[in-house]
Amino acid sequence: MERYKRWLGAAAVPLVVACAAGKADSGAMDGSEPVTGVEWRVERVAVGGESLAAPAAGSPRLRIGADGSASGNLGCNRFSARVGVHGDRIVFGALRTTKMACDPVRMTFERALARALDGQTLTGTAEHGRLTLTTGHGDRVHLTRDAPE
Repeated sequence: MERYKRWLGAAAVPLVVACAAGKADSGAMDGSEPVTGVEWRVERVAVGGESLAAPAAGSPRLRIGADGSASGNLGCNRFSARVGVHGDRIVFGALRTTKMACDPVRMTFERALARALDGQTLTGTAEHGRLTLTTGHGDRVHLTRDAPE
């Protein structure tokens, strides 16, 4: 019976994580500026003490849906993930990506951006068309709202 209880407890952990990353609330960081339903252009990533500007050729983007989904482009490859927005916290599930190879600059940026998002809980600050996502380790993703087409 004890082994069954341990197995049941271990099986519940992924369910809790999946549920935490599955539903968004109102989608606004401060109650006024929404982060969901907006196309965000990634401008810069600061990971592990290194700051990288987004490569123009890669067009890295992020969109967080009110349905608990996130998708975009990491700089070379497209991605999707489950996401939850809870107050100023954004919880990303595991990223699912395509597997293309690009030039070294784009791939370096992509790895840094994926590291900042993949399975992370980030604190978001949105104001004046800009969004900054910060991990618990201090890594940051700087984004700008795309102009409507």
